[in-house]
Amino acid sequence: MKLLRTIRLDPSDTFVFPNAAEPGEWAVPGAFMFAERDPDALEGKARAAFRAGFLGVQSLGWSTLVQIVEASDEDRDSAVKALAQQLSDRFGAPSMADAEAAANEEFAFAASLCNHPLDTLIALHRTHDGGEIREAFRTLRPKDGPKPLRAFSFFDVEGDEEPGERVDLKALAVKERGTP
Repeated sequence: MKLLRTIRLDPSDTFVFPNAAEPGEWAVPGAFMFAERDPDALEGKARAAFRAGFLGVQSLGWSTLVQIVEASDEDRDSAVKALAQQLSDRFGAPSMADAEAAANEEFAFAASLCNHPLDTLIALHRTHDGGEIREAFRTLRPKDGPKPLRAFSFFDVEGDEEPGERVDLKALAVKERGTP
């Protein structure tokens, strides 16, 4: 089976969201986190989480992107139990059975988003319209190759030669603005 895991291509989630999910957490869309809040009244980081965040189950932190990965039945059971425990401990679910039922629903919905190849990245856009929360999902795949592209790549250079040209970004920015 396939499920969603958080992924962090750069550190921006740590600046954008009130609490960033750790890379590799099991994830669900997490709209339930806003059920008791007025989305139109959200500001700053909470608003960013509402608009574009997937919920990491272990940390209840947010991630801009999730990745479709292979998961075992044990992985799913463990993730459902972790979310159920969060729903019980942090949100006061009436019983553990109710919490597990809600967590199962969240993971069933998350699994329904996984009808794409493994390693596909998914982004979400959440809106509040007419008293309802609406979610739109889009997939991100590299044109060539099955793996997602990395934000940065580093290459080892063998030998003593260094590039002959250096770029001073600060000087270029100052020149572009026309200030000394």
